[in-house]
Amino acid sequence: MSDSVTRPGPVTAVEVRAWLRDRVAEQIRRPAEEIRYDLPLTEYGLDSVYVLGLCADIEDHYGIAVEPTVMWDHPALDPLAEALVPLITAAR
Repeated sequence: MSDSVTRPGPVTAVEVRAWLRDRVAEQIRRPAEEIRYDLPLTEYGLDSVYVLGLCADIEDHYGIAVEPTVMWDHPALDPLAEALVPLITAAR
């Protein structure tokens, strides 16, 4: 069973960023408030295995296909959220 977002209306980068920050915080066991949107995920010790898992979480939650390269092209939460919004919007 998927926990996919099925709300009407457009998704925003702010929403996506917050969701991503919560996933990262959970993974590294730190409060979400400590996760900066502008730091590359590697700064938190997250590796390629985590990136693949996060891509799967994004796909499950938002119902979109995500190439792992999007994570390398947009290594911090701010640019990643901005890159995901058009994909999520197109899938709705």
